[in-house]
Amino acid sequence: MSCGEPHETDCSEVLDHLYEFLDHEMPDSDCTKFEVHFEECSPCLEKYGLEQAVKKLVKRCCGQDDVPTDLRSKVMGRIDLIRSGQAVPEQDVTASETGQPTPATE
Repeated sequence: MSCGEPHETDCSEVLDHLYEFLDHEMPDSDCTKFEVHFEECSPCLEKYGLEQAVKKLVKRCCGQDDVPTDLRSKVMGRIDLIRSGQAVPEQDVTASETGQPTPATE
């Protein structure tokens, strides 16, 4: 998605890191760049608003569910692997939790 206008921060960069922005998981300097971009780019601002609304809806509907500690650890471990650029196993986390066969083990 792009509005077709040149920006200091490219639309693709903003959209690739939108959830980091929404979750306050980026440096303040990057947040400032994104805020400036949203002021200039209505398509990205619209996408941001939509994703923000979805995030609030999910929190409202599912925010009270407790996540098992071991599942959280496994998910966070996979996120760390992905961020570090390491290969991630094909095995499905939820299937391994329930003991159901996965395509790799069938």
